[in-house]
Amino acid sequence: MRHYNAVIIGSGQGGTPLAKKLAKKGWKTVLIEKESIGGTCINVGCTPTKTMIASAKTAYTVTQAIKYGVETTGLKINIDTILARKDKIVKSFRNGSQLGLEHTENLELLFGTASFIGEKKLQVLLNDGGEVQLTADKIFIDTGTSAAIPAIAGLTETGYLTSTSLMELPQIPEHLLIIGGGYIGLEFGQMYKRFGSKVTILEYSQRFLSREDEDVADEVMKFLQAEEITIVTNVQVQQVHKNGDNIVANVVVNEGEKEILCTHILVSAGRTPNTDLLNLEAAGISTDERGYIITNDKLETTAKDIYAIGDVKGGPEFTHIAYNDYIIIYNNLIEGKEENIKDRLVPYTMFTDPQLGRVGITEQEGLKKGLNIKVGKLSMAHVARAIETGDTRGIMKAVVDAESGAILGVAIVGQEGGEVMSVLQMAMTGGITWQQLKNMVFAHPLYAESINNLFMQLEQSND
Repeated sequence: MRHYNAVIIGSGQGGTPLAKKLAKKGWKTVLIEKESIGGTCINVGCTPTKTMIASAKTAYTVTQAIKYGVETTGLKINIDTILARKDKIVKSFRNGSQLGLEHTENLELLFGTASFIGEKKLQVLLNDGGEVQLTADKIFIDTGTSAAIPAIAGLTETGYLTSTSLMELPQIPEHLLIIGGGYIGLEFGQMYKRFGSKVTILEYSQRFLSREDEDVADEVMKFLQAEEITIVTNVQVQQVHKNGDNIVANVVVNEGEKEILCTHILVSAGRTPNTDLLNLEAAGISTDERGYIITNDKLETTAKDIYAIGDVKGGPEFTHIAYNDYIIIYNNLIEGKEENIKDRLVPYTMFTDPQLGRVGITEQEGLKKGLNIKVGKLSMAHVARAIETGDTRGIMKAVVDAESGAILGVAIVGQEGGEVMSVLQMAMTGGITWQQLKNMVFAHPLYAESINNLFMQLEQSND
């Protein structure tokens, strides 16, 4: 039986850098990967989707060209070229990551499926046949999540797409029905509408983007509907079935029954943890009712010397959170620090066009907590850069502490909304108040310069 100082299960954006850094510190390390190096982000998540979104945005820009005095002779979408470009970039990222691992001393790479056979004991069924058993001083689980498939009658028999399989589809759906109105569903919905599909999005919740403030969600709804994307809220899908070349979805909307005819169904109804093959019970690792691994604020599981990082532990499921998990674990184990995940800022960006970038609390969260807050809002119609570039869709919004001036939360809907949000996130991290930002000098005419005007709204609200 082989023994290692560290075993990392899964090569996502937390596991990969952790394996390399521990190995470089002299730890005898093995990284076990079931499929492809890079995890969800590189292979079927961030990298391929944002690559295809860039193609969709280019198509949209062509349709808007006449507004800028540019005349075109037409628009043709070549899905084969779009997919080939996506595959080339994904392969480049994946191969680069794998080469980095293979050239790291003290690091062994195994391709196979790992499962626990005891406390800090693992069995690995190798992809090329055979198996190995190993033990470790410390084990780190980074197995991620997969698309959750809702229990809808007829769905399996009829056939459906996930975000992964849709990005391999060699044709553009005539009518794409998306079950789930979250961030993934909205990104794919807008993307395929721009590729030429008719798109209908079904959202179970009564309110669209319910985790966002209503005025922020309304801005997103507005620009999606302007592109003739149909969004239905408060809907339940009862069953689906084939009707010739089409698919019929029987739904209940506001207590009324309705049939929706489509050609393809994309299931975008959340994620489920990849823990089913790990045999966690053998190691004494507890999970919640959904199968996510339970950890404390230092990412330790209920089993001594076993940690969980990234999406598999639940909470915010973002690549940058998995990466930060790795940093916390490394700093605690190697640098002797006492870092934890409690109260860390969780920024995120929805890559619709325009983007939604958000960090910190919303207005509705602040009010629910009984905080003494002030709210500043600025329409993109009053942002010089937005006017000059011809895209005034969106809104800027900030929630601040009424007494201290601390910035508590930010939402930016607009071009480069994620970048502007990141500027404000740095201010929040550094303890810069809204009053200081109001008078800060930014280069003109950047989107970030509008931060001045955003916080002037707070000053004017006091007049």
